[in-house]
Parts: sequence; structure tokens; C-alpha cells
Amino acid sequence: MRLVTYRSSIEAEARLGVLDGDLVIDVERIGLRAGLPLPSKMLDFIDLGPVAVSDLRSIIEDSRTGFRTGVTLPLGNVRLLAPIPRPRKNVFGIGLNYVEHVAESARTLDTSKDLPKQPILFSKPPTTVIGPGEAVQHDARITQQLDWEVELAVVMGRTASRVSEDEALAHVFGYSVMIDISARDNRRAGQWIYSKGQDTYAPFGPCIVTADEIGDPHALDLWLTVNGETKQKSNTRHMLFKVPALIADISAAIALEPGDIIASGTPDGVGAGRDPQEWLWPGDVIEAGVEGIGTLRHPVVAI
Repeated sequence: MRLVTYRSSIEAEARLGVLDGDLVIDVERIGLRAGLPLPSKMLDFIDLGPVAVSDLRSIIEDSRTGFRTGVTLPLGNVRLLAPIPRPRKNVFGIGLNYVEHVAESARTLDTSKDLPKQPILFSKPPTTVIGPGEAVQHDARITQQLDWEVELAVVMGRTASRVSEDEALAHVFGYSVMIDISARDNRRAGQWIYSKGQDTYAPFGPCIVTADEIGDPHALDLWLTVNGETKQKSNTRHMLFKVPALIADISAAIALEPGDIIASGTPDGVGAGRDPQEWLWPGDVIEAGVEGIGTLRHPVVAI
């Protein structure tokens, strides 16, 4: 299923929905019609575990002969928000996780040319997250080197503490798209959180595709364009540390909980790695996507 958080023109609150063609099915309302209480928020739904996904799928299939009034809305009549508008804690970012990106970063940034022996971790605060179509902020007082990175986002569905790689994927709820925005000139003594953790620096969405619909998370094309020009184009099979390795590594010391997000790294083609280097500026439009999940499109605006 393709789960979204949406807001309609007639309601102020953000609600949980399922994308079904050109319709959005309201999860709480279709549950009520079927006599099954289901939540109206994404994190509450994830907390219910795999049985909720199975129950919701069954309810939708049983309703295919005709959805009743009040259960569905045309996609064109709603605004999609970030699937998890406010994560419970920081997004786990993974640096230098594609071989070619390691090489390009070594050429132009202060990173090693050697392949990492362990995943490189950083974090992005919840306030970095924005939803489809929202503006990425460019503050010229702070940065002149705003950069882009398309990434497969992994959303946890079960608590993972000291899990093995073999167990790891069973703890994943689903997958989404994230753009890791970076102010390259804001790195401080090798620390990345100020560079990558500023407000609006984590466009996220447009949906979460449940894990059962992504047969292999390491066989997905991903791409990014700026003003229609392709900047990144690769496949998740080129990850240095695959998703199970990332989950096992993080959970060895930090419990991953339902709703936690791992941004799994980016391929080559970032602005800092180009000759000459390229940066994002007000008026630019970034578009990024991951095969089987969807596409994000965001303007860059001055503040």
C-alpha cells in the first residue's frame, strides 16, 4: 500500500490516507465503516504493527464494489504532507554510502578517499522535514553552497535493538523518498549536523510504500534533477552498506523504534562533486524520485 498524510480543503487536521489511483482513502473512516477502529495518524498506525497493514488491505479490497461517501477524496482535492510530518526523533542519515560518491567527495570535500569500513552516521532534526511541494529555504547569510542528495528513506515498523542483518528487514515498515539538503560551507570541524540539520533540509514523501510491496530495496532506480537537468541517476544496488547492514549497525547501540527514519545515502552527482561545483539558488526547482515509490518536487526560496 501507498500510505500518505493529507489535508483536505475542508478540514484543518492532517489525516492518514491510502493512495489508490486518483483517490485518497481515509484510513480511520474506512475502518469505522468496517467496524474496525483504525487511527487517523501515520505514527499511530505504524505502532499497531504488521497486522494493521493486513487488516487495512483486506478492508479496502472488500470495499472495491463501491466506496461510500465520506471515505474517499479525489487526489486533486487534497494536499499531501510529509508522510510523518513530525518524526519522534532525529532522522538517521548515512554519509558516503555509494562508492562513486566517496570518490567525488574526496576530490572536493575534506573526506577520505578510502571506502568507509563502517557506516558513517549523522542526524537531521525533526524540524528539517517538509512535505511534497514545500519550499527549501536558502539563507544567503548562512550559506553559499546549498547542495542536493536523493536518498531511499527506510521507515522502521518494529523496535530493533541489537538485531542481526538476517533479522533486520523484518523490522522495516516501508520505504519513501528523501532529499538530503546540505549547506556544504556549514560543516564544523568535521561535524555535519549544522550543515544538514537546518530547517527544511529534509524533503520527505510523497508516500510510504509498505515493505511487502518493495521486493528488493536494493534494486531501485533513483534520480534527481535541478531545473529539469539530470544531476543524479543511479540504483540502490550500488549502496556500500545495504539496508540490513545499516539497521544492524545502528541498532547495535541505539534502539530503532517504530516510525524512525533512516536516510540511506546518496549516489554521485551532487553539486559539490562537480567541476566546476554547482549549488542551489533561489528560483531553482529540485525534483527527485525513487522507482516504485514516487517523486518529490520542491522550489528553493530565499529567506
